[in-house]
This record gives sequence, C-alpha cells and structure tokens, in this order.
Amino acid sequence: MASKKKSADTPMETSASIAKQMEEFLARGGQIEQIDQGVSGQSNLKGSRHITLGNSKPKA
Repeated sequence: MASKKKSADTPMETSASIAKQMEEFLARGGQIEQIDQGVSGQSNLKGSRHITLGNSKPKA
C-alpha cells in the first residue's frame, strides 16, 4: 500500500502558530533576549575535530 505524504502547513498557519506560541510565552512572564548579529550560542571548548577515513592499523 502506498503511503500518503504528510502535507506541510501553509506559511500563514505556521506564522500564526509561532505568533500564538510567542504571545503565550510572554504572557507567562517569559522574556525575549536580543542577540547581536554574528554571535553564536555554541562555544568552542574543544579543538577542531579531525577524522581519518580508512584503516589506520594494518590487518594482522
């Protein structure tokens, strides 16, 4: 049996849903923090990750 594709919400429904969720969040006392452009929420605690593809040890 063929599966049905799930239809995506239209952009207006999505925008309305986000607006409603934001209003509810603010009504509960939530705050929106403005972050400067170019600032990332990810911190680079570790160095870069290098990966090696293939076998690193010869087979015995």
